[in-house]
Amino acid sequence: MKKIILNLFKREQGNAIVFAAIAFMGLLGMAGLAIDGGLVYMTKSHLQKVANSAVLSGAQELTNQEDKVETIVMDILKSHKEESSLEKVEIEMEKRVAVDLNKPVQLSFARLFGFEKMDVQVHAAAELRTMGRAVGAAPLGIDDRIPLEYLKPYQLKVDSSGVEYGNFGVLALGSTGAKPFEENLRNGYQEELQTGMVLETQTGNIAGKTREVIQERVNGCTEMPRDVNDRDCSRVILVPVYKPNKIDQNQLKSVEITGFAYFYITDPMDSKDTSIRGMFIKRAGTGFEEEGSLFKGAYSIRLTE
Repeated sequence: MKKIILNLFKREQGNAIVFAAIAFMGLLGMAGLAIDGGLVYMTKSHLQKVANSAVLSGAQELTNQEDKVETIVMDILKSHKEESSLEKVEIEMEKRVAVDLNKPVQLSFARLFGFEKMDVQVHAAAELRTMGRAVGAAPLGIDDRIPLEYLKPYQLKVDSSGVEYGNFGVLALGSTGAKPFEENLRNGYQEELQTGMVLETQTGNIAGKTREVIQERVNGCTEMPRDVNDRDCSRVILVPVYKPNKIDQNQLKSVEITGFAYFYITDPMDSKDTSIRGMFIKRAGTGFEEEGSLFKGAYSIRLTE
């Protein structure tokens, strides 16, 4: 009887060792998979962020030249030490830019099963869309009935002489008065404007306040409109495009925003000037798409894939 009990005990002890070994191998396997899986996940997450950054930055130059788009994309990849991961760049000027990245990841536990590495692949694309919502607009506007030709001379009037309905393109953003106008012209209106919003017009002659700020903006940037690389070039201002909303006694009292445009200031204003001279340009900015907005050269950028 004693022998029988002893044999049963020995058998159970042996089974426990086997079960413990199996459990240990299972835990080791899960730990190994977690390590390899975590490494693959972190690599993919990092690559996707780099790819997104590359296309979003490259899309800003889709209105410029293709080689500049490529340069920006490569600069972003190099800054993250991922230029060797680039497989393909696709560029459609004034439309989209896309990149494909591929990076081999050396595995640890999976080598026991014959897998030494895994290729991690990501894709990202950014498209240009019509801007319909933005922060930083200048307190100046352009009637959407005026046809715009890009890189052609235009004048934005800042007094009411000789303009239909007393409309001279000066808008009251936030509040009326010369001081708010000056601040908004210098720094851009810091609240969001969007298509469909109704704005009051600014009355009176504020050409004097305008001249000083325009001189500052001209002095702050030397790049020409065909080759504006500096995203913060002070000569470039965002202006609302509008349609008349309320006319009273032959004066335009309010307007409705229908879109946005970018205006490049070409010249300072002298003491007799009552207009800002410049050109409308196509440009991608930090605004957002809004349904129903008119396209007048101002693009927003959207990550699409």
